[in-house]
Amino acid sequence: MSRAENLNRLLRRLQMESPDVEASALISEDSLIIASALPQHIDELRVAGMCATLLSLGSRASRELACGELKQVLIRGDQGYVVMMTASRGTMLMVLTTHNAKLGLVFLDMTQTIEEINRLL
Repeated sequence: MSRAENLNRLLRRLQMESPDVEASALISEDSLIIASALPQHIDELRVAGMCATLLSLGSRASRELACGELKQVLIRGDQGYVVMMTASRGTMLMVLTTHNAKLGLVFLDMTQTIEEINRLL
């Protein structure tokens, strides 16, 4: 199995094992999708671009405000959350969750998935 297939499998497993996670993607800081488990109606290129922009802004704000290295970006909407966590240097894991997601469990599941991603990369 190729590395890309293994990464896609990890993302699908994250969604199966974490009922609050509806979609996920591994995105590079230069707006490229590395792996994804996104619904058909979501444009991967747009998502990658928006996430990379948010990561860049979050990193800059974190540095400027002396908060250290960026670890996480959280967006709350009335339909759910977008959670982005730094996966490895130059990559981030993004998930979409339900509106009533138990964020502690989502963070835990994302952290475990990131550890597995780092072993593959």
